[in-house]
Parts: sequence; C-alpha cells; structure tokens
Amino acid sequence: MGWHPLAAPSDRAHRGAMTTHTNQQTAAERVAVVTGGSRGIGRAVSRKLAEDGLAVVVNYASDASAADETVTAITEAGGRAIAVQADVAEEKEVAALFDRAADEFGGVDVVVNSAGRMTLSPIADLDLAALDAMHRTNIRGTFVVAQQAARRLRAGGAFIGFSTSVVGTQFPTYGAYAASKGAVEAMTMILARELRGRDVTVNTVAPGPTATDLFLDGKTPEQVDKLAKTPPLERLGTPEDIAAVVAFLGSPAGHWVNGQILRANGGMI
Repeated sequence: MGWHPLAAPSDRAHRGAMTTHTNQQTAAERVAVVTGGSRGIGRAVSRKLAEDGLAVVVNYASDASAADETVTAITEAGGRAIAVQADVAEEKEVAALFDRAADEFGGVDVVVNSAGRMTLSPIADLDLAALDAMHRTNIRGTFVVAQQAARRLRAGGAFIGFSTSVVGTQFPTYGAYAASKGAVEAMTMILARELRGRDVTVNTVAPGPTATDLFLDGKTPEQVDKLAKTPPLERLGTPEDIAAVVAFLGSPAGHWVNGQILRANGGMI
C-alpha cells in the first residue's frame, strides 16, 4: 500500500507533521528549509525569513563557503540558521536535510525550493545532456523536495516552489528551461489539492528578469538593458523583491493563497 498524504507519520521522518500548529504560531516558533539558500534569490529568501524571526536551514549543493557566509550574515544579525549540504535530486540526501531540520529546530513549517538550473539555447541546438541536467534539478529536484515537504510540513505550513515568468512570455532560447518550470507549475496546483485537510499551502513564485548571477551570466549589457525595460516599472527585479513575495506566502498573512502561480515580474506579463 502506497504512502497517502493524510497517513499518520510513524517515525522521525514525519515528526511533527500532524502536530496542531495554527496561524497563531509565532514566527520565533517556526522553521524554514530553503534549498539553494546560499546564493542569489535563495540567499535573499534565507535572510528575509530569518529577519522575520524564523529559524532557517540553508541548503546548498556544493559551495560550502557561500552557505557559511549566508549563515554568518543571519546569525550576526541575531537570527538562527544552519547550513546543510544536499543534492535536491537525491532522495536520501533530501530526507537527511529534513531530518537535520527536525533534530536542530524541532520540525519544519516552511519549505522554499529555490534550487534551480538554467541553460539557454534554441531547441534545435540544445545538447541533450544539458536538458537532462535541467530536468534533474528543476523537475526531479522539485518533486523530491515537495515529496518530503508533503510528508513533514506541520499544520499551518507552506511549500513555495519556483517557476519563471518566461513560461508566459515564450522568449526564444528559453524553451527547455521554461518546459522544466512548466512541470513545477503543474506539480504546485496538484499538490495543493492532494494536501486537502492538512492546513498546508502550496504555491509557486515565477520571477521575471531578476538581477542574479544565474540571470546575468552570458548576457551582454545591451541584452540586460533591453530586458530591464520590458516591465512597466522599467527595471530588473532584485532578489529582495522576490524574497518579500516568498516571505508573504510563507507567513500567516499569506495563508489564504493556495495552489497559485504568482508572477512577480513588475508587470512584464
């Protein structure tokens, strides 16, 4: 018999998943796991959630120094954070990540899956190895993290995934990347319904052009300037812009938003 989202947890892997946590729970009692939490938007999300009072588990894939810098920035500002390595596409590593969060802070209330990979190329020219790598991180990785979140999030909790506004703009060279993020959007809407009765929300943020290394890499200043002028607000987004949206979705104030794709792009689409 397969696992069911309403099944009662029976071991440490499900600790606290069915504990009664209402929207009256204080931020200081809440715990967030942020994948890809050491750089770019993920780093801004980690810092924002810590600033709001949550304990933060900063996940990273390989750059321990960037993760340590993020944790240091949080703790020096008076927050609580630890860094934990895990490949989001590896089930055992992600399970261990959630175990560490439970062991260190007592449970998990917010999961932000900001880990991602982007390779741009016309569909006709894309190396299929690059396609497979994007699928591994963006689709399998999202699925693995969402699966653990579905099993472990306490009542009143939130899962926040990441897509891209390019799913709606259909920019050339973004075909493979947008396709991988379209899968994330489908998972979001289905998982929100699968968790009926758990008091857990599932949403995805779809940023527009945002000034991160991932976005800026390989683009000329002219290309960046053109994209910056696309939204009516006529600028690139910042990681802090996106972090504010994520923090809202993970907070009691955002708990009535569920099963949605929020296109945070300054009005680009």
